[in-house]
Amino acid sequence: MADIDAEVERADPRWPADLPDRLQPLIAAAIGTAASPDGPLELSVVLADDQTVRSLNRDYRDKDRPTNVLSFALTESDEPAGLPGQPIALGDVLLAYETVASEARQQNKSLQDHVFHLVAHGVLHLLGYDHQVEEDAREMERLEKAILAEFAIADPYGPDS
Repeated sequence: MADIDAEVERADPRWPADLPDRLQPLIAAAIGTAASPDGPLELSVVLADDQTVRSLNRDYRDKDRPTNVLSFALTESDEPAGLPGQPIALGDVLLAYETVASEARQQNKSLQDHVFHLVAHGVLHLLGYDHQVEEDAREMERLEKAILAEFAIADPYGPDS
């Protein structure tokens, strides 16, 4: 198992207070399922609000609206791993409270299950996975389902989702 320093910040007080601690095992599982890092890793997850995510989505993706999750990778898969002995900084994952809570209600999912899915999805993006091409999207979905199954969370792409 990789040495992972995952900082989870509860930037909006509407997120459950214990969610940052509950996300730590999920982050480790996502990395363990999808990667074999050569050294220690760093990443952050920010439990934010729609306004924060909307601003970032507008400034970095030219989409002036909130979205459920944004990932900002700090390295590309073909870049060097970093300095020897120093952690590899993967990047940041941000979630928008209002959007995520609304989606969870609309999809009849618990907030935690939906957050776990979105954080797994965001971490996979930090690891270089993408869903722009159908084959890549299928691989990403397969990994997400495997990660979530470790936490007894139903397939988010199943017929009841």
